[in-house]
Amino acid sequence: MTAARVYTTMESPLGDVLLTGEESASAPGGTALASVSLPEQKGGVLVADGWLRSATAFGEIERQLERYFAGELTDFALHYARGGTEFQQRVWQELDRIPYGTTVTYGEIARRMGASRIAVRAVGSAIGRNPLLVVRPCHRVIGSDGALHGYAAGLERKEHLLRLEGALVA
Repeated sequence: MTAARVYTTMESPLGDVLLTGEESASAPGGTALASVSLPEQKGGVLVADGWLRSATAFGEIERQLERYFAGELTDFALHYARGGTEFQQRVWQELDRIPYGTTVTYGEIARRMGASRIAVRAVGSAIGRNPLLVVRPCHRVIGSDGALHGYAAGLERKEHLLRLEGALVA
């Protein structure tokens, strides 16, 4: 038997956020976070038939996101629903290790994983499929030239998050 999929929306400085999750007895509040999607996001999740809207299932998740957007939270303590391929999961674990207020390059993520230079494209693709925008900090990954590249919800949102964290000045 699969866990019931639940969802809600919340307002944020980036627009309305769609949160989806799976019921989980081990997760705080009973919900393991499956995705965080923003309006017009490339590859963003859409609510499917049979999903249950729940205003209460995401209480702790919403509190942490609100604190993050207020500049009060630098590290999320949430349970995530399992997803992605083994390779994507390895890449996403590296994203989770990027400290608040810092940036790394796609190549650095590949090096940390022990992947070859050829694998940088595969790393970028896995980062692009990160279902947990904001929470799993793919916005902290930049190009080798220092420029902002590839954020599924738009570069202006990536820039907003990096400024919020103090990783971009000016």
